[in-house]
Amino acid sequence: MNRFWNWTMKPICNATGDDAEDVRTLELYGAIASESWWDDDITPEMFREDLNSGTGPIQVYINSPGGDVFAASQIYTMLAEYPFNVTVKIDGIAASAASVVAMAGDTVLMAPTALLMIHNPSTIAMGDKTDLEGVIKTLDEVKESIINAYEIKTGLRRAKLSQMMDDETWMNAKKAVELRFADGLIGDNSDDGQTAYGFATNSVQRSFVAQWNAKNPIPTTNASGDDAEDGQSPNPESGASGFEPAPSEPETPDVNPEDETGTYETPEAVVAEPTVSEATPESEIVTGRNTDELRDRLDLIKKFI
Repeated sequence: MNRFWNWTMKPICNATGDDAEDVRTLELYGAIASESWWDDDITPEMFREDLNSGTGPIQVYINSPGGDVFAASQIYTMLAEYPFNVTVKIDGIAASAASVVAMAGDTVLMAPTALLMIHNPSTIAMGDKTDLEGVIKTLDEVKESIINAYEIKTGLRRAKLSQMMDDETWMNAKKAVELRFADGLIGDNSDDGQTAYGFATNSVQRSFVAQWNAKNPIPTTNASGDDAEDGQSPNPESGASGFEPAPSEPETPDVNPEDETGTYETPEAVVAEPTVSEATPESEIVTGRNTDELRDRLDLIKKFI
């Protein structure tokens, strides 16, 4: 019997972001028991001895098209009974019998590009009518045993799981998470020691504008024409130190009918009229920036958005 598994040590960062620690890692790559595991007393015992040769949490990487359903059943049981945390990571495919092994994880994660497939068990048989009827009954029982593992993990109804197996169901990572065959995506789980990143256009734009303003404060002028300190806002009510995010579509410039040279009206979304009360001292009145200067700066910002 050829060994279809491999034990290594792989680093993994903890949730606090401290230095990575080496974790015992089981790799199930390729067919599970490419040779018959049936009546083999040596190979299952070797697997059990390897599993129990150490302590502490383990990672199980799976990239397998499946294989021997009885081997998968024993491996599933050994992992489920392992006294420490078991994290399964499907980095390629977990199909057929390999999907059964994956259900043993306390946490099951999938690469965003990974696949999981479930289907009915199959075999090759020969004999008379009675022999073949007996094989059919055996396959029915094997299917029910597999459904047990899927039901425990997902909580789905047995009838639904049976139909999914009849249909040979392929699931991408997000679909597997939706149906609870998996708990999350690799790289999108804090327990995996990695940071989850989510990008939204508005958030990125606001972040850029905040960084730009911090590094490039805008000097403004007061009513007397003297320069004000950097960082004063053209709109005292906004509290911002420069630009507010530009509108997604810049307004079309309008031509002043009294001036055919094509002067531009200041868009309200760019510079708000300063609010000045009668009690405001003239020296504290802040005016807006020059329109052309603001447009130049906004054009520069849009190159980075």
